[in-house]
Amino acid sequence: MKEKLLKEAIKSAIDAGAEIMKIYSVGFDVTLKTDNSPLTAADEKANAIINNRLNKTGIPIISEENKQTNYSIRKKWERCWMVDPLDGTKEFIKRNGEFTVNIALIENNKPILGVIYVPVSKTLYYAIVHDNEAYKVKLNKHEFVESIFVIREEIIPNKSSDSEIKIVGSRSHKSKETNTFIKKMKDKGTKINLISRGSSLKFCLVAEGEAHVYPRFAPTMEWDTAAGHAICNAVRLKVKQIDSNNELFYNKENLLNPYFIVQ
Repeated sequence: MKEKLLKEAIKSAIDAGAEIMKIYSVGFDVTLKTDNSPLTAADEKANAIINNRLNKTGIPIISEENKQTNYSIRKKWERCWMVDPLDGTKEFIKRNGEFTVNIALIENNKPILGVIYVPVSKTLYYAIVHDNEAYKVKLNKHEFVESIFVIREEIIPNKSSDSEIKIVGSRSHKSKETNTFIKKMKDKGTKINLISRGSSLKFCLVAEGEAHVYPRFAPTMEWDTAAGHAICNAVRLKVKQIDSNNELFYNKENLLNPYFIVQ
């Protein structure tokens, strides 16, 4: 069953990515939502594509672009999809390519599978957490093919050394707390290599060994993190709340995440 749902999530992400690139290539208008975050036609059309496909699974959907179901109903859900149809809208607007489509399946408040698609590079990341493996695939075009499960490349995190730690941080969301975190590590004599990326690509970099740590001291929502969380858990990385041994959990009454660290 999980394999079938994973396939649906992958198809949804790729189809959404194809639509996003159509808009990316011809230009778009930008409006502001009530929280002053940017919104484009790409967000809305990608969301419609994903909802149309995932609704057929019979599993409820929490998406950044959907009207949220009241918690009195949501709290009874054992499973739900967690979707960000265009993660990194600011990067999309800047045209730097660092935006993704994020889809995760949540079960009992934990991510059990995750899909991240990078439309510009046609790169797909996916994992079923229970399998303890995560994969990366470079597609030739925005199209699902069964060979995705054959030509895939397993990704493996890279353990940090005492001499150098690669820290990945947000491209568009800096914070004083992040700077303090980095300074404390430098004060211990550790050489820091700081990498900046947009969207859920930061999770991918840690999962595939291109970075060691991703500290997040700035606001994120559950749909920003769920897919990357699943992929990281599949390769035995933790996504822990700051100052706590607990990992992030999902379908909370308040969908805002606490600060966290991936390592």
